[in-house]
Amino acid sequence: MASLKVGDLAPAFALPAAGGTTISLSDFRGKKVILYFYPKDDTSGCTKEACAFRDTISILKKKGVIIIGASIDSVASHEKFTEKYKLPFPLISDEEKELVKKYGVWKEKSMYGRKYMGIERTTFLIDEKGRIAHIFPKVKVDGHVDEILSVL
Repeated sequence: MASLKVGDLAPAFALPAAGGTTISLSDFRGKKVILYFYPKDDTSGCTKEACAFRDTISILKKKGVIIIGASIDSVASHEKFTEKYKLPFPLISDEEKELVKKYGVWKEKSMYGRKYMGIERTTFLIDEKGRIAHIFPKVKVDGHVDEILSVL
């Protein structure tokens, strides 16, 4: 399990996304990237977070930022989620859990006394050179986009 910190080179990836595309971090060298990890498509918190990014996409684009969402859901699930909420950014599928482990967001969680493994909602701001500029751990959905905007 990775323990990334600000200044580290962001782990590379090339993962499937909607429409049969593959999204690679290297495709965005020279741009700032918001890589946000979320637990599950079409659940209340994840929908609220995705829609907050959607609703501020024009502000983020003006700041030269690319948004990529990542979860362990299938591409088919991402396609439905993207279509349902008209998300204007890619969602990458990490069904093998390689990326969530590289970024250190695959963690033991607990709900109602039951322990299980899952994604800890975390956002990474990656700079134009591919280095981690900021990490937002244990994200609280309300106010998260504003928190990101404050560091851009």
